[in-house]
Amino acid sequence: MTEGSRRTSRIRAKLPAGGGDIDPLAGNQRATVLRRRGKSLDHGLLKLMNVRVRTLLGIGLLFLSLLIVSFFFYNRKGPADEDTEVRKLMRVVTPLPAPKMLDLPQFQGEHKESLYWGTYRPHVYFGIRARTPQSLIAGLMWIGIKNDQYFLRHVCQDSDGLSTYGWIEHNGRDYGHQLLVDQDLSLTTSFLKERVNGSGYGGDWAIRLEAQNVKSISQEAKWSTAHLFFYIADEAVKSLAFVREDFAYHDGFLLASGSREDVGGWQVQLKSKDKIEIHYAGFKTPHMHNLTELVEGTLAYNARSTGHLALPDTVEPSPNVIVFQFTVKLPSVLDLAFVSGANSLSSRSKERINVLTGALLTNQLNVKHKFFEDKYNKCFSTMNKVDLESTYVGKTAIANLLGGIGYFYGQSRIMLPKDISQIYGRKSISYWPAALYTAVPSRSYFPRGFLWDEGFHQLLIWRWDMDICFDVISHWLDLINVDGWIPREQILGAEALSKVPEEFVPQHPSNGNPPTLFLILHDLLSNMKLGKFSDEEMDKISSFIGRAYIRLGAWLQWFNNTQSGKDVASFYWHGRDNVTARELNPKTLSSGLDDYPRASHPNDDEQHLDLRCWMLLASDCLHSIAEITGREPASIENYHLMAKRLANFDVLNKMHLNEASGAYFDFGNHTEKVRLRWHDVDVGKKELVRETLEKPHMQLVPHVGYISLFPFMMRIIPPESWILEKQLELISNRSTLWTDFGIRSLSKTSSLYMKRNTEHDPPYWRGPIWINMNYMILSALSHYSTVPGPYRERAGAIYKDLRSNLIRNVVRNYYESGYLWEQYDQAGKGKGKGTRPFTGWTSLVVLIMAEEFPSFQLYFG
Repeated sequence: MTEGSRRTSRIRAKLPAGGGDIDPLAGNQRATVLRRRGKSLDHGLLKLMNVRVRTLLGIGLLFLSLLIVSFFFYNRKGPADEDTEVRKLMRVVTPLPAPKMLDLPQFQGEHKESLYWGTYRPHVYFGIRARTPQSLIAGLMWIGIKNDQYFLRHVCQDSDGLSTYGWIEHNGRDYGHQLLVDQDLSLTTSFLKERVNGSGYGGDWAIRLEAQNVKSISQEAKWSTAHLFFYIADEAVKSLAFVREDFAYHDGFLLASGSREDVGGWQVQLKSKDKIEIHYAGFKTPHMHNLTELVEGTLAYNARSTGHLALPDTVEPSPNVIVFQFTVKLPSVLDLAFVSGANSLSSRSKERINVLTGALLTNQLNVKHKFFEDKYNKCFSTMNKVDLESTYVGKTAIANLLGGIGYFYGQSRIMLPKDISQIYGRKSISYWPAALYTAVPSRSYFPRGFLWDEGFHQLLIWRWDMDICFDVISHWLDLINVDGWIPREQILGAEALSKVPEEFVPQHPSNGNPPTLFLILHDLLSNMKLGKFSDEEMDKISSFIGRAYIRLGAWLQWFNNTQSGKDVASFYWHGRDNVTARELNPKTLSSGLDDYPRASHPNDDEQHLDLRCWMLLASDCLHSIAEITGREPASIENYHLMAKRLANFDVLNKMHLNEASGAYFDFGNHTEKVRLRWHDVDVGKKELVRETLEKPHMQLVPHVGYISLFPFMMRIIPPESWILEKQLELISNRSTLWTDFGIRSLSKTSSLYMKRNTEHDPPYWRGPIWINMNYMILSALSHYSTVPGPYRERAGAIYKDLRSNLIRNVVRNYYESGYLWEQYDQAGKGKGKGTRPFTGWTSLVVLIMAEEFPSFQLYFG
C-alpha cells in the first residue's frame, strides 16, 4: 500500500473521493449511470432516510440479527454456551444505562440552537450543515486546472495540490474566514450566522465568495474567469423548490426554496454587483457522498453534447439537490443568503437578506474579525511572547481546529469474534445509531472523530469556548457501551465512510485508546482548585462532572477489566498480533503510538508503561471528581487507593526502570535479534518475512523514546530524584532524542530507529517529531523548572530551548508550505511530513506559544 495507507493504527488511510478528470473529450458515463454507480459506493452500510424510520429500522435489524445468532447457537451449542455468547454480543452494542450527558439542561435551549448551523462538513473545502441527522446541506465546488486538464474541486484531498487552504479565522460558532489557493486562483469563503426576530430555528446564515487571480493582468495570468458551483441539498430526499427562470444579469435573485420541520420555510438568494453567467442542474439522489461524481459526469456529458463546459440547465422531477454554476470574470464577489422561517408573517425576508449581503454583510464580517482578534489575545495572550509571524500562525491553528469541528450521524461497525462471525455469516455488527460532534485531526486524510486525538484537541478548545468543549466531550461519553467501551475511531454516515477503505471500518471491542479526555478534566479540576473560574463557570463544570462521573467510572473499569496485566498495577494494550510473520515489531495500534517498538514477541505477560501512566491520570481524576461531587466514601477510597498505588515511585521503578541509564521501559518477551529478509513465496515473487535469530525472554524492552518519558511527562518523578537528572540528559542529548526542531519519537541509539516495519510501512513513531508528545514533554519541563529541586535550572534551560525550537520550526514550515503538518522530520531541516493540513493536535503550538500547560499535580497535593 501507499504511504497514506500505512496509518492503519488510527485507520488513517487515504482514499480518493472525487476530483477526477472532466476533460470533455474523455469518459462516457452519463449522470444517471453515475448515480446508479453511487449506490454501490455507499458501502451498503447506511442509507440516508428519515431519522425516525432509520432508527426504528436499525433497532429492528439489530434485534433480528441477535435472534439469528441465538438460533444458530441454539442449534450448534448447548443452552449455556448459547446464552453466554449472545449476551456477550448484545452487550457490545448496548448503551450504558446511565443518564445521557446531552440531556443536561446546559446543552438545551439557547446553547443547542446557537450551534445548530455550522461549517460541520470538514471533509469538503467548504460545507454547511445543521446538527441534525438528516440536514439541509450546502457546499462549494470549483473547476481547477492542472497540467492543462480540468478537475472539479470539492472534497479535500492532497492530490489536488492546493498551495494552501484552511481557516484563517473561525470562532466555532457563527463566523469563519477561509483562504484557498489553487494554482493561480485565489478563493476566500466567509461564513456568518445570525438569529433575529422572525428567523426559524437556528437562524439565518450567509456565505461570501471572493474569487481573484493570484497574479495581476500585467503578469499575463492564465485565469481570467472562474467556474464556481454552489449546491443546496436535502439529505432526507425532500424536494426543493426551483423557479425555472432565465437567469438574466441583475444584482440578485432567488436560487432555491423549500420547507423543513426544523427551520420552517427557507430561501437561498444570490446577490452580486458583478456580471455572472449562471447554469444549473437538479437531481434526485440519496447519495450526498457522491455529489462530486454526479456533477463531474453531468458536466462531461453536456460538454460532449454541446461543446460547452457548463451544467445543462435541466432539473429532474422533485429534485433534492440543486447545483448552480456561476461563471465569473476575475475578480468577483458573490453573496449567498439563507433565511429560515420564510413562511412566517413576521419573517421580514427581504430585509434580512439585505442584512446578509452587500455592504451590511461587509460591516458584520469586519465586526466578527475584530471579535476574533480580541478573543484570541484574551484566551492565549501570545502577543508579548512570540513575534507577529508566529501570532498569525497561532490564529490560523486555532481557527482550523474550530473550523474543522464536524457533525456526524450513523452507526459504527463492530468486528465480530471469529467463532461468531462464522456462524453469523458476516464479519461485523452495527452499533446503535448515534451522533458525534467533534473536532477532526485532518480535513484531507482523517475528517472524522478519533478518541485519543480528541483529548489533545480539547485542551485548546476549553480555553476558547468551554460550552463547545463540554458538548464535544458529552457526545463522546454518550457513545460508551454497557461494558464501558468507546469505539476509538468514529466513521459515522456515508460521507465519512466514503473516505475510509472498507477493511479499516470495523472497530474491535477488545481494543482501547489512551483515555486522553482525562487530560482536559484534570486540567479543569486543577484550575477549579486555583480559583480561576467564575461562579457561572464553576456551576457548569460541577454539573458536567457530576453527570459524567458514572460514565467515566465505567470507562476506567473497562480498562481494569480488559487491559490489566498479570501483576498488580500492571497494564498492557490488547490487540497486538502475536503470530505475524510480516512485521518487524508487531504494532500496538490501540496505544496510539502505532509502530513504536514494544516487546518483539507479544504475550499476556507484557507490561506497558504508557498505559500504566494513563491509568494513574484517570484514577486520580475520578478520585477528585468523587470528592468534589460528594460521592459515597467507598468510591472515593477505591479511586484514591488505585491512584496511590499507581503513583508509588518505588513500585514504578521496580517494574520499569533501568537504573544504569535512568530510563523507563516496557517489560515483555523480547529479543533484539529480529530482522526482515526477502523470501521467495512464488515464482518470481518475493516478500519480506520476519526472522527471529535469538530466543526472546522476559526483560525490559530497551528502546528509548516517548514511552520512556511517560513518568516524566506525568510528573511522577520527584524533583529531587537522581532519575530526573537522567531524564533531562536523555532529552537534551543529540545522540538520543534532542534535535533543533523538537524531541524525536525514538532515540538514534534504538535498533529500530527509522526502520520500516513491513515492506509497505515506513517508520511512523520511530524518529519523526510529534507535537502532542513534545507539548507533554514541554509541559513537564515547565513544571520541573518552577518547583524546588537540584535540577530546576537545568529543566528551565531545556524548556526555553525546546519551546523556541518547536515554535520556530512549525512557523517556518507553515510559511514555506502553507500548512501545519502531522509530524516533522527529525533530521535535515525539520520538514513537515505525513498528512497536511493536520490542524488537530499540531494546533497545540498555540498553547506552546501561550505557555499554557495542564496540571497533573492533584495526586501529590
